[in-house]
Amino acid sequence: MADKTTSTQVQIAPANNLNLVKVPEMCPDTLSWWAEQYFNFEVTTSARSQREQHRDIAAFIKFAVRENDSERRDAWSPRLSSAFVNFLRNVLKPDGSRQWSDRTINRMVAHLKTFSKWINKIKPFPLGDPMSKIKTFSIGAGLDIERALTPVERRLMLDHADKLLKSGGESTDRHRYRKKERPIRNSFRAYRNRAIIYTLIETGMRRGAVSNIDLNNVDFKTKSISVQEKGGFTHSYKISAEGLEAIRDYIEKERPRDEEAFRSPALFLHSATVLGASGRLSAWTINQVWNMIAQEAGIEGKTPHSARHAMGKHIIGKTGNIAAVQRQLGHKNAAYSMQYARISGKELEDVLNDRG
Repeated sequence: MADKTTSTQVQIAPANNLNLVKVPEMCPDTLSWWAEQYFNFEVTTSARSQREQHRDIAAFIKFAVRENDSERRDAWSPRLSSAFVNFLRNVLKPDGSRQWSDRTINRMVAHLKTFSKWINKIKPFPLGDPMSKIKTFSIGAGLDIERALTPVERRLMLDHADKLLKSGGESTDRHRYRKKERPIRNSFRAYRNRAIIYTLIETGMRRGAVSNIDLNNVDFKTKSISVQEKGGFTHSYKISAEGLEAIRDYIEKERPRDEEAFRSPALFLHSATVLGASGRLSAWTINQVWNMIAQEAGIEGKTPHSARHAMGKHIIGKTGNIAAVQRQLGHKNAAYSMQYARISGKELEDVLNDRG
């Protein structure tokens, strides 16, 4: 954005003098132009705050150009504002966590509200202030229950995990193997990846905990898995018979291929073909396995943590017992477990529409 010396001819008055504002008839009327004037004449906060505002407004302008193929002021509508907030809430980092927290999104919304309000006073938007009805998110011990894996998505994930045993890991060289069966890549571990998906879904375990599982902590008699959780404490998860069988298949049919190379106590091991690996899969790799299956199943926007939320909802739905949720998921604070008793927006909509 240009400095103030290049924009002094623009007759926009400082704050609290909007009656003196006069916008040149030939101004570009783009969001970038308005942002330049905004910082030149209106913003008086600290340098640090201005840097944040620059980044936040620039991020919105980039989004507007991508969505509308234009950054014209009159294209900024309430629906575009809402789409931007939804976009921020659904962008994920490689490890599956959200790119922007609710706290960060609230800051961005606050900056855009001030920016749009200022523009609207000077030159009203066609549909009114586009940020006026955008709400901030409550910050606290909230869980994103709305993003829980649905029963249909759970079935699809498990079905596609099962398919790995027949078609997973085929060579991607379609030209070379055009007229014959494509071989399985040496590094691909179908039983391991299948067992990872079953473990996430059938326990509600965090991906970091799945990475931490040791072989000798899988108890086939009690159908439980003890693992060190974040914070250093050990928690015991119950696992379904189906999930335990998937782990058993991996241990018996595939894990021995890699055990000799690493001599690691970890349950889930890297392929022996991965040079320089420590043996124990990282949380990032666990997430990559999840993303691979989710893509095959046609499921978007759901992470391993969505399986954890699904387990909480499943237990509360079957038992109505918050203590059961707390026991399975290892919540030290019961307030987290209580949130699974909330009804989601989609569930409420289904109830209202079911008049049978």
